[in-house]
Amino acid sequence: MKTTAIMFIALATLLLIKTAPLTEAACVVTELAPCLPAITTGGNPSAECCGKLKEQESCLCGYVKNPAFAQYVSSPNARKVLSACGVPYPSC
Repeated sequence: MKTTAIMFIALATLLLIKTAPLTEAACVVTELAPCLPAITTGGNPSAECCGKLKEQESCLCGYVKNPAFAQYVSSPNARKVLSACGVPYPSC
């Protein structure tokens, strides 16, 4: 429980910080904030979350390769969210 809370706070902090694009102009990790509840709880993603994931599908490899974001994109809950949204896990 404590680890989940720490991960939530860390991800929330990262999502609130406007980051520089990782691979292209459209890659802004803060736009994935609607996915935070589903990633942290393992619940169902919202339509907004799925839309943002589809918009940023080409950015996912950059997020996976970035140590600040990799643990969130690669987590079991994140993989469930990607699957539920019909977005394949990136093969980088």
